[in-house]
Amino acid sequence: MDQLFDPTDDVATPTIVDGVNVLGSLSPSRAADFMTCPLLYRFRTIDRLPEKPSSAAARGTVVHSVLERLYDEPAPERTLTRAVELLRPRWEALCEEEPELASLFEGDDALDHTQWLAECGSLLETYFRLEDPQRLEPAERELYVEHVLDSKLLIRGYIDRVDVAPTGEVRVVDYKSGRSPSELFEAKALFQMKFYALVLWRTRATIPTLLQLIYLGNGEVLRYAPDEADLRATERKVNALWAAITRATESGNWPARKNPLCGWCDHKALCPEWGGTPPPLPSEEDAAAAEELPPVDGVSSYSG
Repeated sequence: MDQLFDPTDDVATPTIVDGVNVLGSLSPSRAADFMTCPLLYRFRTIDRLPEKPSSAAARGTVVHSVLERLYDEPAPERTLTRAVELLRPRWEALCEEEPELASLFEGDDALDHTQWLAECGSLLETYFRLEDPQRLEPAERELYVEHVLDSKLLIRGYIDRVDVAPTGEVRVVDYKSGRSPSELFEAKALFQMKFYALVLWRTRATIPTLLQLIYLGNGEVLRYAPDEADLRATERKVNALWAAITRATESGNWPARKNPLCGWCDHKALCPEWGGTPPPLPSEEDAAAAEELPPVDGVSSYSG
C-alpha cells in the first residue's frame, strides 16, 4: 500500500520481536524493498535513513485516508462530492501527524496546493467510476493483521479493505494511487495481496475468495482468486526472503541492485552503483537506542 501509517492507530497491539520466540518481522513493503534492492532494505530498515516527502506518496496517503473515512458516512451520503469535501480536512490531519509533509508546498520547488488537491480529487473521481460505495459495507478497513510463522518470522501489515459477502466469501481490496503494472510486473504486484491472504488464512483459517487491486491512476482493476497452493508457495517465498535477509545481516553484505526505481531513490548518493559509499552499519546499541516503538520490520540483530 502506497501510504503512511501511524503505529499508534493499531487496534491490536503489535507483537514485539524478541529474538527468541519471534526472530524478526516482515511486511509486504519491506519484502518488496529487499526484492528490489537489498541495500535499499538496509537503508530503510537497519540504518533508518530519513527520506524526503514524496508528492506521489502523499497523494496516495490522503486519498487512502479519504476512502477510509468515507465509509464512516451513512450509505446515501457516500458521494463524490462528500469525498472531495473530505480531502482538505484529511490532509490537514495528516500534516499534524507528519509535519514534514507540509514541506511539499514550501520553498523554491513547492507544489501548487490547489492543483495538487485537484489531482487528488481526480483520483477520487476514478474510484467512483470503478465502485459504488453506497452499495458496499466493508467488514474491515485499514485492518492490521499479523501472524508468527513456524519459522518464528512475524509477518504483518495493513489491509485497506476486507469485504465479506452474506454467503461468507472474503474479498481483500487494496487501493493504488498509481497506474496498473504491465503483465510483466503483475506477479510482483500480486505478491503483496498474496502476502495479506496468507496472514488471513493462517489467522482465520479461511482463504480469501478474491484479491483485488484498484489502480486509481488509470482506472484498472487487477483481480486474482488464490488457492491453498498459492498461499503455501507464498509462505515458502516469504521464508526464503527472510533467510536471505538473515544471511545479509550476518555477513554485513547488502548488495545494491540497479533498477528502474533508482531515479526516485533518496539514497542514490550513497549507493555504490552510482559512485557513492554507504555509511557504516549501526551498532546494535545505536539501533536499539534509536527505536521508540517496536519496528514494523527488522532483524533480531538490530531490533528488540
